[in-house]
Amino acid sequence: MSMYGRDPWGGPLEICHDSATDDDRSRNLDLDRGALSRTLDETQQSWLLAGPGDQGRKKKKYVDLGCLVVSRKLFVWTVGVLLAAAVFAGLVAGIAKAIPRHHRPPPPPDDFTVALRKALMFFNAQKSGKLPKNNNVHWRGNSCMKDGLSDPAVGRSLVGGYYDAGDAVKFNFPAAFSMTLLSWSVIEYSAKYEAVGELGHIRDTIKWGADYFLKTFNSTADTIDRVVMQVGSGATSPGSTQPNDHYCWMRPEDIDYPRPVVECHACSDLAAEMAASLAAASIVFKDNKAYSQKLVHGATTLFKFARQNRGRYSAGGSDAAKFYNSTSYWDEFVWGGSWMYLATGNSSYLQLATHPKLAKHAGAYWGGPDYGVFSWDNKLTGAQVLLSRLRLFLSPGYPYEEILRTFHNQTSIIMCSYLPIFKSFNRTKGGLIQLNHGRPQPLQYVVNAAFLASLYGDYLEAADTPGWYCGPHFYPIETLRNFARTQIEYILGKNPLKMSYVVGYGNRYPKRVHHRGASIPKNGVHYGCKGGWKWRETKKPNPNIIVGAMVAGPDRHDGFKDVRKNYNYTEATLAGNAGLVAALVALSGEGHGVDKNTMFSAVPPMFPSPPPPPAPWKP
Repeated sequence: MSMYGRDPWGGPLEICHDSATDDDRSRNLDLDRGALSRTLDETQQSWLLAGPGDQGRKKKKYVDLGCLVVSRKLFVWTVGVLLAAAVFAGLVAGIAKAIPRHHRPPPPPDDFTVALRKALMFFNAQKSGKLPKNNNVHWRGNSCMKDGLSDPAVGRSLVGGYYDAGDAVKFNFPAAFSMTLLSWSVIEYSAKYEAVGELGHIRDTIKWGADYFLKTFNSTADTIDRVVMQVGSGATSPGSTQPNDHYCWMRPEDIDYPRPVVECHACSDLAAEMAASLAAASIVFKDNKAYSQKLVHGATTLFKFARQNRGRYSAGGSDAAKFYNSTSYWDEFVWGGSWMYLATGNSSYLQLATHPKLAKHAGAYWGGPDYGVFSWDNKLTGAQVLLSRLRLFLSPGYPYEEILRTFHNQTSIIMCSYLPIFKSFNRTKGGLIQLNHGRPQPLQYVVNAAFLASLYGDYLEAADTPGWYCGPHFYPIETLRNFARTQIEYILGKNPLKMSYVVGYGNRYPKRVHHRGASIPKNGVHYGCKGGWKWRETKKPNPNIIVGAMVAGPDRHDGFKDVRKNYNYTEATLAGNAGLVAALVALSGEGHGVDKNTMFSAVPPMFPSPPPPPAPWKP
């Protein structure tokens, strides 16, 4: 049924009744008028104009990707190319993995690293007692296995430790300083030691010394009244023929004469240095809590003894006074107190180390010709550098700031004194600084200064400080490193004689080192006290090379005599080699930088107290 009416557009309007529902009609009316007015492209027009059969065939030629319509042929080719490329890449990767790789070898170690590895070997050659299997010095063996037990006045084992130099005496004063210095270098540069594979070696070296020191006093007690200062005798009284470690020339393994033990009851310098040694070692071994605490307890006992029983260990004309005379114990109080604070975090030690009167007694304000010379006798310069570190990195503030600032300024002055432009110390024509003013055995002082200069430069760099002032003149950090580098290079062979003063390093080095064990062959023959004299007198090179030993060094004219009997040229010592190791590790490797945090692992957070208010104003 239909009806016709007038169409407002000019034609008849037909209204038809069909079967469509209201919903269908609603969807048909819901059109996008914008789409109806849009111009269609050729492809879309062909779809609309084609019949049912044609439309299906044409759509198969294209792929609708939603926002893009592409040719099906092009799409198939693109996908195929991508799949083929993926298969090819996988094949190439598989072949590459199957081919043996030739890794580029690591760069050779620098000269300082090579020398460092050798210098550490010297301590293996100096070990006393029952040697570990990995000692790696074939001409050494167990020695002096009755030390302490053979002395009726002692009656306990003092086996172990280190022989001091070319003899078989165990001097605790320089040995303790040596171990403190080695521990300091490990705390600052453990990453460098680890990078060159020597961290385990030097930790073993330090532990060997620390274990021996724990035997030399009652380390389990809180209070003691004595400590061993020496095992063996070096007395050289005119005309004496009594067998001892200087009169006889024997391998340590063959010693059969009595070895006396010397104890002291008032020896502040020795006890404070030993306390510093154990305290520093406790930081090195902080990963072993039980052992570290054992070291801290021993250090605490020793430092208490040092404070309560005042006196120099070398007073009274003993062997120590002849070979390692201590001029004062005040510098050990500053040095030992600093290490005790770092090992325990107990502020009473810091209060002591920074007490102005203690600094005055230690010579912090004296100056003098030996001011700034760091050695087994005078630790003030080392303590000043160590406390400058505290100020740079922790800045504890009041009440420590005044004396810490003083120490920091004095450290800067000392670093200035090492530079050639200042005339505090002479130099040889070859460039070696004369820190002991032309006296014999200069190298032990040179290596200590090189270590402190390089270390202080690393402190400044870690504190984002580009340099320091010497009066009105500013010097960059690299100036310190250049000083340290040139001095160590002199020792390693860059000198007028073109000779390395470290045995086993380079092509030319001393062959007649003043050393009993190195100069006597290990041939199964027991050479008695005088029987070894022929090996002392011979002009032939030593049959055993004591690798890493830094000899005493040249004279003030750059001259050197490779003569076994002349110990002022050819003898090596623990203290000298400890400074050498510390300086070498500071200079080794490509990068610089110290471990800022390990040193302060036992130090609690610091909350500086406010300074007292000023006094009331009076007109």
